[in-house]
Amino acid sequence: MKHFEANFDGLVGPTHNYAGLSFGNVASFSNAAQTSNPKAAAKQGLQKAKSLADLGMVQGVLAPQERPDLYTLRRIGFSGSDAEVLQKAAQQAPALLNACCSASSMWTANAATVSPSADTRDGKVHFTPANLVDKLHRSIEPVTTGNILQATFNNDRYFKHHQHLPEHTSFGDEGAANHTRLCSEYGHAGVELFVYGQTATNPDAPKPTKYPARQALEASQAVARLHQLEDESCVFMQQNPHVIDQGVFHNDVISVGNKNVLFYHEQAFLNTEAKFDEIRRKMNSDMYFVKVTTEQVSIDDAVRSYLFNTQIITLPSGEMAIIAPTNCQENPAVFAYFNELVTLGTPIKQVRYYDVKQSMQNGGGPACLRLRVAMNEQEVAAVNQNTLMNEGLFTRLNTWVDRHYRDQLTVNDLADPQLIIESRTALDELTQILKLGSVYQFQR
Repeated sequence: MKHFEANFDGLVGPTHNYAGLSFGNVASFSNAAQTSNPKAAAKQGLQKAKSLADLGMVQGVLAPQERPDLYTLRRIGFSGSDAEVLQKAAQQAPALLNACCSASSMWTANAATVSPSADTRDGKVHFTPANLVDKLHRSIEPVTTGNILQATFNNDRYFKHHQHLPEHTSFGDEGAANHTRLCSEYGHAGVELFVYGQTATNPDAPKPTKYPARQALEASQAVARLHQLEDESCVFMQQNPHVIDQGVFHNDVISVGNKNVLFYHEQAFLNTEAKFDEIRRKMNSDMYFVKVTTEQVSIDDAVRSYLFNTQIITLPSGEMAIIAPTNCQENPAVFAYFNELVTLGTPIKQVRYYDVKQSMQNGGGPACLRLRVAMNEQEVAAVNQNTLMNEGLFTRLNTWVDRHYRDQLTVNDLADPQLIIESRTALDELTQILKLGSVYQFQR
């Protein structure tokens, strides 16, 4: 039986904007209040997804969230018509309005943690939506995320869906942005590497001092239990608090893995060598730990270019390729490193560059835009086929974007009542294109 690692990219929502909501994310903060282009952002994401499908990868899409989120605004006391709710929120609590208009669900690396059937005791693919409690604008996502995942992976013979973890920082969970699966082949049992920023229940444990540690060890352990993973298939590794304080808000900003390759910066982790020895022992197969030194690429250059917020994919030929943002080409140190990397004798033989600048300016690169789901051919066939990228879907989604998305959006535009109508009209049509059913509250 054939096995694949599918990538499900988040469709950029109609309210894509730069409100600078993500404290600890350098790009998000530094580009706050700029004018965004939702149409260009959506098309850049679609083009990347289509390009990977054209390379022979299994590629899908995940629908965005409904925004503006009027339900949250009403829940915190704003009342009246939809237009009045927006107007009152804009006047009395603009920061809360901005949070309820965020299009951050586009970064589906934070949507959930996924464990493939080869690793789980019941032989099903398990999904747990991330609770994202560290940021208000993301903490309102998990319920709808669960709806979308269940509508996409909608066969309970193959897929198991869990509720998100308790909504407390002791279980702060940021999803697959802090989770990497290592294996010899996608269909073989592997090692699931959970990277955490702090031990929430131990005040004396190391943690960052400037920026928040968004992933708790307790959350990673809970997900491993829910997913029925054996101890021998899990490694829990702490992210270096010092790099979190330099803007490395998720592990996928400082390392990325695929099969038997872990590509990482030398400052990424604590107790690196001991944990790598544990991975080697539990993998029981060859591993390539590809280290980038500070002398080769500084943390600042890595964060600004998103050197590690890249995808490593295995092409049908068997070679591995890095999917990188064009920002990496534009950074001299990173571009020079990539040119050297493909000559070093690791499985990584190619680097391919894609323009996702609209996403990059808000703090998310290629790795942020995708949720990885390792599946066998029967499981791929059980996925909602309307969500899998092909020429027809690419054309329909581009036409959909052209019809419904603005090419300019400022933070002040978020109070425009017309944006509610535009967003709901677009999402209602999208659920019909993708055959998702009624996943949004306004449809119920």
